[in-house]
Amino acid sequence: MSDLLDPTNDYVFKRLFAEAPDLLVDLINDLRPDLPNIASVEVLNPTIEPSELTGKYIILDVLARDRQGHCYNVEIQVRRYGAWHKRGLFYLARTLGTQLNAGEDYQELRASVGIHLLDFDLFIGSEAERRQAVWRFEMRDERQPQVSLGNILQMNLIELNKADRLGLPEGPLRAWITFFKHWREEFIMAKVVHDPVQRAMSRIRELSADEEAQRLAFVRERALRDEVSLLGEARREGEQKGRHENARETAINLLKLGALTEEQIAQTTGLSLDEVKALQLDQPH
Repeated sequence: MSDLLDPTNDYVFKRLFAEAPDLLVDLINDLRPDLPNIASVEVLNPTIEPSELTGKYIILDVLARDRQGHCYNVEIQVRRYGAWHKRGLFYLARTLGTQLNAGEDYQELRASVGIHLLDFDLFIGSEAERRQAVWRFEMRDERQPQVSLGNILQMNLIELNKADRLGLPEGPLRAWITFFKHWREEFIMAKVVHDPVQRAMSRIRELSADEEAQRLAFVRERALRDEVSLLGEARREGEQKGRHENARETAINLLKLGALTEEQIAQTTGLSLDEVKALQLDQPH
């Protein structure tokens, strides 16, 4: 199965579910089993613009609406960055806020549901956090969490790596986790009997046989790698700049003390002798 496209590539993910609304329905129902099942959805953003494949910080999500008017934002995220949750909340709130036109009754407001599959560990602070992989966030009281304002605005997070390690109970959710983490492993996937996951595997095989889909998936993967490299380079440059500024401050303090020669200060701080001499000239006499 090494030639199959990766379903955690967000281009492949969107092709997989936006072009098969029935499969998207199964995914939504299986990832939020404590809510009533939906029967069908309309995909609101089925197309993928060429600029989206190479654009920085773009995430290809699937927006859908069911018969009752509830809206769903479904996406897979392989990059962990500081503001990702704020982005998710922003789009979730915007989806909620654009439901009503002027003068319409608030009773007509329907739920906005975010479903985020995370291909990284997010909550790792405490032992309890490390033992949980499936999360739901709603508006609840801080001191009495059993008191809720309802589930009209909710964000569901599933940490794929952690869920796979923890070994969730047998069922549809575990089948999807297995699909997203072990799609390459034929022996493991052959044991998955959940019909929607088997249909997802068939869709992956179909997409993988399409040369254009293969090409565009590579374009997207390359763009994501470039983005990660750029972020890493920017971070390293920032760290280097910070170290250099600290070295300059140390050198200035040593020059003020007057206990070391310029050569000794250069050796101590890692600055060049010319840099130390320039700092010496800047010091008030």
